[in-house]
Amino acid sequence: MGAVYQILSLFLMLGVEVSLCYPKPLVTSPVPLYSYQTKAYNETLTWHHSHRVSSALPMPDEKFWTYKCEKGRCMRVGHHGKLRKRVSFISCSMTCGDINIWPHPTLKHVLSPHTHSFSVDAVELKVDTTHREVQKQLNVVFERFLKDLRQIQKLDYADRGSEITTSAKSSALSKSRRHTQHGSKRAAGDLSSVQVKIVVQKSGDLNFSLDNDESYYLTSNTDGHRLLVEISANSYFGARHGLSTLQQLIWYDDQDRLLHTYSNSEIKDAPKFRYRGLMLDTSRHFFSVEAIKRTIMAMGLAKLNRFHWHLTDAQSFPYISRYYPELAEHGAYSESETYTEQDVREVAEFAKIYGVQVIPEIDAPAHVGNSWDWGPKHGMGELAMCTNQKPWSFFCGEPPCGQLNPYNNHTYLILQRLYEELLQQTGPTDLFHLGGDDVKIGCWAQYFHAKDQRNIWCGFMLQALASLKVANHGVAPKYVVVWSSDLTNTNCLPNSQFAVQVGGSSTWQEDYDLLDNGYNMIFSGMGPWSLDCGFGSWRDTGKGACAPYRTWQNVYKHRPWERMRLDKRRKKQLLGGEVCMWTEQVGENQLDNRLWPRSAGVAERLWTDPNEKVVSPKVFRRISLFRNRLVELGIRAEALFPKYCAQNPGECI
Repeated sequence: MGAVYQILSLFLMLGVEVSLCYPKPLVTSPVPLYSYQTKAYNETLTWHHSHRVSSALPMPDEKFWTYKCEKGRCMRVGHHGKLRKRVSFISCSMTCGDINIWPHPTLKHVLSPHTHSFSVDAVELKVDTTHREVQKQLNVVFERFLKDLRQIQKLDYADRGSEITTSAKSSALSKSRRHTQHGSKRAAGDLSSVQVKIVVQKSGDLNFSLDNDESYYLTSNTDGHRLLVEISANSYFGARHGLSTLQQLIWYDDQDRLLHTYSNSEIKDAPKFRYRGLMLDTSRHFFSVEAIKRTIMAMGLAKLNRFHWHLTDAQSFPYISRYYPELAEHGAYSESETYTEQDVREVAEFAKIYGVQVIPEIDAPAHVGNSWDWGPKHGMGELAMCTNQKPWSFFCGEPPCGQLNPYNNHTYLILQRLYEELLQQTGPTDLFHLGGDDVKIGCWAQYFHAKDQRNIWCGFMLQALASLKVANHGVAPKYVVVWSSDLTNTNCLPNSQFAVQVGGSSTWQEDYDLLDNGYNMIFSGMGPWSLDCGFGSWRDTGKGACAPYRTWQNVYKHRPWERMRLDKRRKKQLLGGEVCMWTEQVGENQLDNRLWPRSAGVAERLWTDPNEKVVSPKVFRRISLFRNRLVELGIRAEALFPKYCAQNPGECI
């Protein structure tokens, strides 16, 4: 009842009336609330002021149960203090049936049924490379790898239980935790050392490119009390993915409170698609740098490699430009809801540690609002047209309205400076996103008379490309991406320089037309890979939401290239895909569970691209374990099904 008392005490402190309801009577006479009130209130101050809540949510120990492997499935058996050796759920899962990592390896995997135990303190690194910068980067990566392992082994958590003294039960738990976490030295396990050797001999390039070789080869072998792990890759990026796989070959066993891994393993792996993205809109709601880092950390574990940062939109311009701070002064929600140059650089450097490229997007020419309305006061003329014009549904997709002035040279100079800043902060790249969607021809038609108003958009995008080229030291990135719209099929943008991110359904005719016109494509769309859908309309009139909710199964099964029945020639034009999080109805507190673990479905689709028509029980088991791994690392991932189903794999399917 200790947990019940704690919850009751919080409600009582807040002045909330509490009623206790049971599915059936537990006593023959009612128990008055004051009998709980007295005890709860007396314990409130001690518990409330001393209880610390960790930002991470480690998986709890589950020592009531032991598990045994039967026909490739872990079966739960009551333990309750019995003398026979207990097998934890995770140890059973990792040694029963198919490999339990996410995404599934594409080429080869062999795992020994035998395992070893060790502590993170036994893990050490050796880098074999002739490239000094690669070695430095891998040393940084390995420090983060060890930090994650420490968190998985629960070495950094405070003894929260020792501070709760409200019942005999919590006191006993505190004593147990003090003994195992503080009062006695941890056993080292049966391995004295885990030596991780990373070999990168071919490429010393640390710049992101769609031509990066992301393949890797991982082996581990036991030599006495040493485990020798070797990750061989042709580039830093392949080596980084190998470390992500190694992290998933290691698990924490709550029976001996040690890390475990296989005595021997062999994995050969490479992605099916080069571009595996996740887009986050930070304009409709602001997200802290820490929230963005959590997202990127999960991306790295799932081997997603492109963080598309939809940095600005009509609703807000949170980026503080070095050259034009007026954009944020007029467009940010508040002074605290902004990103500095250092913030963007910090996110990009952090992302590289996880093998993720940051791709910032300043959406233009549409999706601009009040952030651009300061031009006349600074002698630059009108930078934007239709700003705040009503009725907004005639002039933009969402309020407030605004489109950049395509015939004001200052517009392109500002864009050039913005591109220059962002390229400096995120590093050299062969891919850049210009936005380009949702242009309302009716807005420009009020000011400019052209035989074909679509030509104004074409001219704008080509001029924006010229500005990007100047910002990038006279060289245009190999892939300049724009969102698809009814204007992209005008075929006015050269397919040798522009790629198109498809924002509509994979069965729309415009998608076939884009391929026929020779454009490279990135799939995202309003289908299963739009994770903002299914939460109802956020306004009373007009279309304010998409539906239905995209389950992780919908996300996972979506193969747009299969639905389109593309031949080999057209499929070569697919750079990859991207899961999108538009944030009209998503704030900081919802971000983790809206993204995860559903985004992992896209990760495996783009890395492995399995052919199965249905989601098998094996996939259910693997994504359930992956979700638990995210929670271990402090990511508040959405629950997939009742915990009973997680503890009894296959029973609920």
